[in-house]
Amino acid sequence: MRIKREHLHVNLNLNVRGLKTSATLAINEKCEELKKEGKEVFKFGLGQSPFPVPDVVVEALRRNAHQKEYLPVRGLAQLREAIAAYNWRTQKVKTDPAHVLIGPGSKELIFLLQLVYYGDLIIPTPSWVSYSPQAHIIGRHVRWVPTREDNFWRLSYEELAQICRGDPDRPRIVILNYPSNPTGYTYPIERLKLLAQVARKYKVILVSDEIYGMIHHQGQHVSIARFYPEGTIISSGLSKWCGAGGWRLGTFSFPPNLVWLLDAMAVVASETFTSTSSPIQHAAVTAFEPHAELDQYLHHSRRILRAIAHYMTNRFHEMGLDIPLPHGGFYMFPNFEPFREKLTQHDIRNSVELANRLLEDTGVAVLPGNDFARNGEELTARMAYVDFNGQLALQAAFHGFQENTLHESFVREYCPRVVKGFERLGSWLADL
Repeated sequence: MRIKREHLHVNLNLNVRGLKTSATLAINEKCEELKKEGKEVFKFGLGQSPFPVPDVVVEALRRNAHQKEYLPVRGLAQLREAIAAYNWRTQKVKTDPAHVLIGPGSKELIFLLQLVYYGDLIIPTPSWVSYSPQAHIIGRHVRWVPTREDNFWRLSYEELAQICRGDPDRPRIVILNYPSNPTGYTYPIERLKLLAQVARKYKVILVSDEIYGMIHHQGQHVSIARFYPEGTIISSGLSKWCGAGGWRLGTFSFPPNLVWLLDAMAVVASETFTSTSSPIQHAAVTAFEPHAELDQYLHHSRRILRAIAHYMTNRFHEMGLDIPLPHGGFYMFPNFEPFREKLTQHDIRNSVELANRLLEDTGVAVLPGNDFARNGEELTARMAYVDFNGQLALQAAFHGFQENTLHESFVREYCPRVVKGFERLGSWLADL
């Protein structure tokens, strides 16, 4: 029997029809196009670390550039041992090295998990842009849980319990990303404990996406795996805290009773990406091992990000937006609702129109809240405060600013594009 090509085409594209390029990648490409046209652009869109990969990790890559063998699907044994030790050293979470899975970015690992697991996906909104499209591609059901601005956009244990009570035996995965992309906020210990209690009661699988954990601005990230070790998968990698997004290395750490999920993911991995880059895995061993240079790198990265967060929060307050200080990462999620009346007079009624006009009028590139699964009529946006020379800022923080707190003068001198972008934004709002 011959199958008509057009019918095959339709069947193959049912789950991807209507999907677009990931919003974070699309905004970066748009910014590059505008820059080539000679326009000044302030890149608050793509959340890419501004800091260089630490020298000690770069040197490890140089030493291992000759590594060319296919590695085990689950990852280099030495790296898995380093990650298990890292989990214990940083979070006091016990991990068997045999229960660690290495992939070409945590993004790919989250996709594979959704592919092999048959349960519903629970996602608090606002959420990272790719969780939902991945579920759509696979055909998984997504249960959205809208969060509130006055609760720091966090998932509450009451909301999770209400969802689970309606069908207590239904298999579920909850993705908890903190410090959050896109908000920059995290969860205090008491809230983590309450969420863990609900997850344990209903046997929910938690994916604790801790890719920004090491750049908690106070260095005080706490993994929910401490309180629900039997049901939590820790997701991490090198892209954010180590400045190595393009290296594409992600990690999943499983508890013993979820190894069946690891096994299933490894089977799929063997038929898709085979194994993660060999030189990158060898170099990553150094990144996860204790090293004084890495401690200093993280210390000064946090100081810089904390200083910028303070600067931006103060500027937002001056503009008339009451937004709390972020706790970690390099994002803010302002709500421009106080300006709705004025924005409406300029034909700006939702987050997409807001982001488009900001870029057009000021060169400030942000992502609309709509991309993070918020109501399209909201006037929310994500701003990634990464448009500065991270290497220059690190050198200055290390050599010339030894006091613990970096002040606005540091931001103005070493992060001038962040400052100029905010001045453009402020002037634009004032002129509405």
